[in-house]
Amino acid sequence: MKLKHLKSGTDVRGTAVNEKDPAQIDLTDEAVRRITGAFVRFLARKQGKAVSALLLSVGHDSRISAERIRLAVLTELTASGVHTLDCGLCSTPAMFMTTQTENCDGAVQITASHHPWDRNGLKFFTPAGGLSGADIAEILEDAEQTPPADFSGEIQATPIDYLSIYCAHLRDLICRGVNSPEDYDHPLKGLKIVVDAGNGVGGFYADRVLAPLGADTTGSRFLEPDGMFPNHIPNPENKQAMESIREATLRAHADLGVIFDTDVDRGGAVTADGEELNRNRLVAVAASIALEENPGGCVVTDSVTWAGLTDFIEQTLGGHHIRFKRGYKNVIDEAQRRQTLGENAPLAIETSGHAAFRENYYLDDGAYLVTRIIIKLCLLKREGKTLSDLIADLRAPAEEAEIRLQITDPDFRTRGEHLIGFVEEKARDEKNVRIATDSYEGTKIIFDAEDIKGFFVFRLSVHDPVIPVNFACDIPGGLSKIARMLLSWLRTAEGLDLAPLEQFSGEF
Repeated sequence: MKLKHLKSGTDVRGTAVNEKDPAQIDLTDEAVRRITGAFVRFLARKQGKAVSALLLSVGHDSRISAERIRLAVLTELTASGVHTLDCGLCSTPAMFMTTQTENCDGAVQITASHHPWDRNGLKFFTPAGGLSGADIAEILEDAEQTPPADFSGEIQATPIDYLSIYCAHLRDLICRGVNSPEDYDHPLKGLKIVVDAGNGVGGFYADRVLAPLGADTTGSRFLEPDGMFPNHIPNPENKQAMESIREATLRAHADLGVIFDTDVDRGGAVTADGEELNRNRLVAVAASIALEENPGGCVVTDSVTWAGLTDFIEQTLGGHHIRFKRGYKNVIDEAQRRQTLGENAPLAIETSGHAAFRENYYLDDGAYLVTRIIIKLCLLKREGKTLSDLIADLRAPAEEAEIRLQITDPDFRTRGEHLIGFVEEKARDEKNVRIATDSYEGTKIIFDAEDIKGFFVFRLSVHDPVIPVNFACDIPGGLSKIARMLLSWLRTAEGLDLAPLEQFSGEF
């Protein structure tokens, strides 16, 4: 059975629903059972245990295919003789936490993050964290060759309301972090915080974390799980989603608005005055929080962050900024590597909203990130300050944008790597243009002319036949000049659809 195509970075993802053409469904019950069985064998090898001695947990997000896939996972675990905790509807970070608080040897989360409603997938954890891409490849290779275990009995699993345990953990963090002298158990009394869960899992944060601590959550929206995501994509990077929580925050006259992706491993926020705290601004807030307790520490981010963010982290906060490869697991792994080598690396964060604090197992957890922001908001209010004051020194570019260029060559990885080298060759021939020395993926081309002062990052997508190009410029009007120069370079290249770049160049 062919399954390797289901690999999506460090996860398994595929089509789970297609009523018009069921033959297009590749995340079938058999595929799920094969992959689950392969994970069990992988885990037994890693843990040095017999399969029958393993304890696993299983949870899922709000997708409409979740119940079908859950039953397939539980069937294979029962057939394999694994002891299982059935956590039901749960966030992805909470599923990892079962390996820490419930002594689970592994966890399976059924989710496809922010992808469309007809997709679904499997995400695996061990007590050491999420799996690597190489681990997923090993599991899928085993799954292709090994059929599901024979089974004709009843599913055996122990139901557990783990989300309640996880919510209690978050509430305790806020109570201890705020340490309110007026009311320790209700530290959020007098605060109005609205939540936009986008009909994913994250609605629990309003009702089971904020409200019990005294916060007024009136005006929150889309808290009910709905796997069709009828209101907007649950994704803090999505413009419609961010506008939704911005509107809700301003309409409710709230002190803060927070938003999550489908499975709550990412988060974002909006201040009382409507300023969006996502991407670089979110990184700046998280870095301020992390470095306050770790002076001189390093913050590892993805490669598309602003130059002004580097200045903020290094000059304002006194830390060290490391730009690394896109992909949240890459960023987290680099922070852990540096920590192992003796560096102080308290935070790994991608501009997509994946934020992993060292103190929280380097787990990318949107609810934990938002919890730390709320604690900081409370402490700032005591000083008569706001979250906006916290990042007042952050310098934003005058212009920024991202476009995505489709690779038309079937061998898109080879073509993409060639195009990156091609762009670097062109850059070497230009005056006032240089190649950045801190490019861990693709290439970063810096423009130093008096009328430009900007850069673009030209890289190959982790999963798709696409070249994302991220532009930023400190001088108004400079972005158009950078885009037109890149377009002139690529005119003679092959295997790339330039239409988005042509259109983009004409917009300025």
